[in-house]
Amino acid sequence: MKRRKAEVRRETRETRIRVGLNIDGTGQCAVHTGIPFLDHMLALFARHAAMDLKLDCRGDLEVDAHHTVEDCGLVLGQAFARALGDKKGIRRYGAGFDAPSPAKGEAYVPMDESLARCVVDLSGRPFLVWRGFNQLAYKSITRAERNQDASSAFRFGLAREFFQAFANEARCNLHLELLYGDEPHHMVEAVFKAFARAVDAACQRDPRIAGKVPSTKGRL
Repeated sequence: MKRRKAEVRRETRETRIRVGLNIDGTGQCAVHTGIPFLDHMLALFARHAAMDLKLDCRGDLEVDAHHTVEDCGLVLGQAFARALGDKKGIRRYGAGFDAPSPAKGEAYVPMDESLARCVVDLSGRPFLVWRGFNQLAYKSITRAERNQDASSAFRFGLAREFFQAFANEARCNLHLELLYGDEPHHMVEAVFKAFARAVDAACQRDPRIAGKVPSTKGRL
């Protein structure tokens, strides 16, 4: 069976990014963005989604981390769109873990004291729902960022920008929710792990609809 792979290059005055993605991989990862925390998040995404990922980014970190974080999400989304092609035979929908009752649609991923939920629909329609990073969470994140170097460190509020860019370019419905948490690192990590599991589930081939697009429209 043909492996679903894609390579994407994108160069602007703000970032130069190269991405190689193998959806049918084993979780191998080689990432360099210049932002160690983002490298960590992308590495755990690849591992928990069981996808091979190579990503190299040279961004204007002397200005801010925003361009690098957002553009990495953008290019990763483009790679997914190319690798999936016409999306024939995929499950299309995915949630972080198999729910005890599928009718409830519940899927949660824990990270110590934090709990996150992700549901994705590879629908061809880009939309991000970002819930749970409420005022209390942002206060905690703000405190944690006071001692960070604003020009180079990952600012935790940028996680939304990453996922918005991904949803736009992968053209998917992406629902991410932080149920609770105290430590900003754990909050964001839980979200990335839930994202990995949901995307993995949505990309799986369903033998019952082999060669067919999972939509009454005939295309996604």
